[in-house]
Amino acid sequence: MTPAPEASATAATTSREAPSPFAFLLNDERDLPFIRLMIRAALWLVPAVALLYLQYRWWMTPLYLAVTLGYFFPPFTLMLHCSSHRQLFRKQYAWMNELIPWVYSPFLGQTPCTYAAHHMGMHHPENNLWDDDSSTLPYQRDNLLHFLHYFFRFMFVGLKNLLAYLRRTQRTRLERRARAGELLFWSASLLLLWLHPAATLTVFVAPVLIARFAMMCGNWAQHAFVVASDPNNPYRNSITCIECTYNERCFNDGYHIGHHIQPRLHWTEMHRDFEENRAQYLEQGAIIFRRIDYFAIWALLMTHSYKTLAKYFVDLQEPRRSEQEIIQMFRERLVPVPLPMKETGGAEALLRAKEGHGAAAEGG
Repeated sequence: MTPAPEASATAATTSREAPSPFAFLLNDERDLPFIRLMIRAALWLVPAVALLYLQYRWWMTPLYLAVTLGYFFPPFTLMLHCSSHRQLFRKQYAWMNELIPWVYSPFLGQTPCTYAAHHMGMHHPENNLWDDDSSTLPYQRDNLLHFLHYFFRFMFVGLKNLLAYLRRTQRTRLERRARAGELLFWSASLLLLWLHPAATLTVFVAPVLIARFAMMCGNWAQHAFVVASDPNNPYRNSITCIECTYNERCFNDGYHIGHHIQPRLHWTEMHRDFEENRAQYLEQGAIIFRRIDYFAIWALLMTHSYKTLAKYFVDLQEPRRSEQEIIQMFRERLVPVPLPMKETGGAEALLRAKEGHGAAAEGG
């Protein structure tokens, strides 16, 4: 059987690689692709940004955005994601861990430290439940107007709600860093807009707005299909995408169910973990797609293209379900999930999922 793209990506990062001069910096040598990505991004950003500010021409804007957001933004964001969960650089080089959130992020669509504050401080603890400000539960998740409400609400009040949540849950370090990052970014952007509006819109403002839209599309798709009676369960509130180019480019981000169950699992182990726990995915009725990514799933949901979406669905059941049965299951999982009278919280369901996940791997 031909190996899946993500399996190939994992193999490419094993010890069979030639020794790297940067390996001594890292906590885990399997993260060497991050160093290469950082070098490539710097080689593009430094001359491109300098040229935009010194010799701006209108045609530079679409070219810059196409390369920065089309080529660098997706893998960079998932490098930011992985390094938020696992420190990239060793303790003696700990200052280098600030390079990604403070130096690279402002040029690649992320305000400093806000991604980690939301993702680590809110999204994972709340597991897409109602206190997660990016929760998809209140929405009809194949409705464009609902998505636009979701997006604009997050854009305009998301930071305020995040900071209030972090204060309430006493995650004060994350709150301070997010507040400082957002304030510094927009203060510097306002100054630069006064000095060179066209270049600043191109380099800083447009990438952040586009990136936030893209991330909300991605999160919407990741948590679109929810079992209303069990919204705490990662197997039933998330999806997994396998055998897609996106996993190869973006460090196996398609394995979203496994990531919510084991947030610190290294990205090179995601494919193996999925294969070892296939029985648990079947038992839990998890939704899996093949050869498609989150953004295509979002687009198909917004256009109600259920038949097309069903073609990418991986049915682990025997006998296989009909197209109509699959579409009916989709529709049932896309409806809004009301806030219960007494919320049980995500912790217990997450613990049960982790226990079942590990037991399935051992049984295999």
